[in-house]
Amino acid sequence: MSEQLFKSILNQDKAPVVVCDIESTVVYMNPAAVKRYKRDLTGKSIRSCHPASANEKIDRVLEWFGKSRENNIVYTFRNDEENKDVYMVALRDDNGNLIGYYEKHEYRNKETAKLYDI
Repeated sequence: MSEQLFKSILNQDKAPVVVCDIESTVVYMNPAAVKRYKRDLTGKSIRSCHPASANEKIDRVLEWFGKSRENNIVYTFRNDEENKDVYMVALRDDNGNLIGYYEKHEYRNKETAKLYDI
Protein backbone atom coordinates (compact mmCIF):
# COMPACT_ATOMS: atom_id res chain seq x y z
CA MET A 1 0.00 0.00 0.00
CA SER A 2 1.35 3.42 -0.87
CA GLU A 3 2.16 6.24 1.54
CA GLN A 4 -0.51 8.31 -0.22
CA LEU A 5 -3.20 5.73 0.67
CA PHE A 6 -2.15 5.67 4.33
CA LYS A 7 -2.13 9.47 4.47
CA SER A 8 -5.57 9.59 2.89
CA ILE A 9 -6.94 7.20 5.53
CA LEU A 10 -5.63 9.44 8.30
CA ASN A 11 -6.81 12.62 6.58
CA GLN A 12 -10.38 11.30 6.42
CA ASP A 13 -10.51 10.39 10.13
CA LYS A 14 -12.72 12.77 12.11
CA ALA A 15 -10.65 12.17 15.24
CA PRO A 16 -7.31 13.89 15.79
CA VAL A 17 -4.28 11.78 14.87
CA VAL A 18 -0.78 12.88 15.91
CA VAL A 19 2.08 10.61 14.79
CA CYS A 20 5.49 10.87 16.48
CA ASP A 21 8.80 9.17 15.84
CA ILE A 22 10.77 7.47 18.59
CA GLU A 23 12.31 10.82 19.67
CA SER A 24 8.78 12.31 20.08
CA THR A 25 9.11 14.56 17.04
CA VAL A 26 5.74 15.05 15.36
CA VAL A 27 6.00 13.62 11.85
CA TYR A 28 2.33 13.98 10.91
CA MET A 29 -0.89 15.58 12.12
CA ASN A 30 -4.15 14.96 10.31
CA PRO A 31 -6.45 17.95 9.60
CA ALA A 32 -8.63 17.09 12.64
CA ALA A 33 -5.56 17.30 14.91
CA VAL A 34 -4.41 20.62 13.46
CA LYS A 35 -7.92 22.01 13.97
CA ARG A 36 -8.19 20.66 17.54
CA TYR A 37 -4.79 21.90 18.69
CA LYS A 38 -5.03 25.12 16.64
CA ARG A 39 -1.53 24.67 15.24
CA ASP A 40 0.58 22.33 13.18
CA LEU A 41 3.36 20.82 15.30
CA THR A 42 4.94 18.83 12.47
CA GLY A 43 8.71 18.83 12.90
CA LYS A 44 8.50 19.90 16.54
CA SER A 45 8.81 17.85 19.70
CA ILE A 46 5.46 16.82 21.19
CA ARG A 47 7.15 17.30 24.54
CA SER A 48 7.29 21.07 24.03
CA CYS A 49 3.54 21.38 24.50
CA HIS A 50 3.29 19.08 27.54
CA PRO A 51 4.17 19.68 31.18
CA ALA A 52 7.02 17.72 32.79
CA SER A 53 4.57 15.27 34.41
CA ALA A 54 3.10 14.34 31.01
CA ASN A 55 6.58 13.93 29.50
CA GLU A 56 7.47 11.54 32.32
CA LYS A 57 4.39 9.48 31.40
CA ILE A 58 5.43 9.48 27.74
CA ASP A 59 8.85 8.17 28.81
CA ARG A 60 7.23 5.42 30.91
CA VAL A 61 5.02 4.32 28.02
CA LEU A 62 7.90 4.33 25.52
CA GLU A 63 9.95 2.22 27.91
CA TRP A 64 7.02 -0.23 28.24
CA PHE A 65 6.56 -0.35 24.46
CA GLY A 66 10.25 -1.22 24.16
CA LYS A 67 10.07 -4.15 26.59
CA SER A 68 7.95 -6.35 24.35
CA ARG A 69 6.55 -6.43 20.84
CA GLU A 70 3.26 -7.33 22.51
CA ASN A 71 3.10 -3.98 24.39
CA ASN A 72 1.29 -1.81 21.86
CA ILE A 73 -1.51 0.27 23.35
CA VAL A 74 -2.00 2.19 26.59
CA TYR A 75 -5.08 4.00 27.85
CA THR A 76 -3.86 7.49 28.80
CA PHE A 77 -6.79 9.83 29.34
CA ARG A 78 -10.56 10.09 29.74
CA ASN A 79 -12.32 13.28 28.60
CA ASP A 80 -15.87 13.16 29.97
CA GLU A 81 -16.77 16.50 28.40
CA GLU A 82 -16.12 15.11 24.92
CA ASN A 83 -17.10 11.54 25.87
CA LYS A 84 -13.86 10.07 24.61
CA ASP A 85 -10.93 7.95 25.66
CA VAL A 86 -7.36 8.63 24.51
CA TYR A 87 -4.63 6.05 23.94
CA MET A 88 -0.94 5.91 23.00
CA VAL A 89 -0.35 3.29 20.32
CA ALA A 90 3.04 1.84 19.35
CA LEU A 91 4.17 1.95 15.73
CA ARG A 92 6.51 -0.85 14.66
CA ASP A 93 8.46 -1.74 11.54
CA ASP A 94 8.09 -5.07 9.73
CA ASN A 95 10.52 -6.66 12.22
CA GLY A 96 8.52 -5.50 15.23
CA ASN A 97 10.98 -2.79 16.25
CA LEU A 98 9.50 0.33 17.83
CA ILE A 99 9.71 3.25 15.38
CA GLY A 100 7.24 5.68 16.92
CA TYR A 101 3.78 6.10 18.36
CA TYR A 102 0.54 7.91 17.83
CA GLU A 103 -2.28 9.37 19.86
CA LYS A 104 -5.64 7.68 19.26
CA HIS A 105 -8.96 9.28 20.24
CA GLU A 106 -12.04 7.06 20.58
CA TYR A 107 -15.30 8.92 20.89
CA ARG A 108 -18.12 7.12 22.69
CA ASN A 109 -21.05 9.14 21.34
CA LYS A 110 -23.68 7.23 19.42
CA GLU A 111 -23.58 7.99 15.69
CA THR A 112 -26.48 10.24 14.64
CA ALA A 113 -26.15 9.82 10.87
CA LYS A 114 -28.55 7.54 9.07
CA LEU A 115 -27.14 4.28 7.76
CA TYR A 116 -25.81 4.61 4.20
CA ASP A 117 -27.26 8.14 3.90
CA ILE A 118 -25.58 9.04 0.61
